[in-house]
Amino acid sequence: MNAHEIDYQIFGEEMQYVELELDPHEAVIAEAGNFMMMDDGIRMDTIFGDGSKENEGFLGKVLGAGKRLLTGESLFMTIFSNEIQGKKRISFASPYPGKIIPIDLTRYGNKFICQKDAFLCAAKGVSVGIEFSKKLGRGFFGGEGFIMQKLEGDGMAFVHAGGTMARKELSAGEKLKIDTGCIIGFTQDINYDIEFVGGIKNTFFGGEGLFFATLTGPGTVYVQSLPFSRLANRIWQAAPQGGGKDKGEGSILGGIGDVISGDRRF
Repeated sequence: MNAHEIDYQIFGEEMQYVELELDPHEAVIAEAGNFMMMDDGIRMDTIFGDGSKENEGFLGKVLGAGKRLLTGESLFMTIFSNEIQGKKRISFASPYPGKIIPIDLTRYGNKFICQKDAFLCAAKGVSVGIEFSKKLGRGFFGGEGFIMQKLEGDGMAFVHAGGTMARKELSAGEKLKIDTGCIIGFTQDINYDIEFVGGIKNTFFGGEGLFFATLTGPGTVYVQSLPFSRLANRIWQAAPQGGGKDKGEGSILGGIGDVISGDRRF
């Protein structure tokens, strides 16, 4: 695989950015919209897919990039290359308050699975693909966790977590129940499934959704305290919705239609 070796430094506390140091001919890939700043001498190109298979034919590149549409991402990614002598630096910023997590893929068997919007940037040579659910229940009720991204290779990748990040080491058979939106990512040996909350009162009045994500070890799990969907929902609920009324105001049921996706209040 031989991804480019890059040095990095993370700055900030709650609104972080990561600065990557590129030697001559080194490059990084990133999702559109994450770029912050760079030194003069770094070239920016827009490419199909992630550029990890440079010798792949045009049709293969189109098919690979097309898979990204299933995760809600663009067909294209941006690659930043240092093509002159001397070290150059480039920075990428987190899109909302939280933490940037460096992932050394060699420590996790060259594969890490993450939420579709968690990926920030990575060394060139890291493959950014999709990880489908193999179970029907996850497909129908997994919400944000149905289709996830997989990062493969032997280089550094960086993902973003909303709010505060928790890192959990699960032993063989140990189970962790998580709100589906609070998952950042996990190692490939983790068994991921969906579990019904249970109970009439929990189902209709608990306000936490109908399903938990259950992750079973062995492996490493990263959890975020503030998924973007939760932040956006709180802002939407607080904003005046037509005539100064909040969304759902005037109805005893309010947002009952959102109960399945979790974190909804009556």
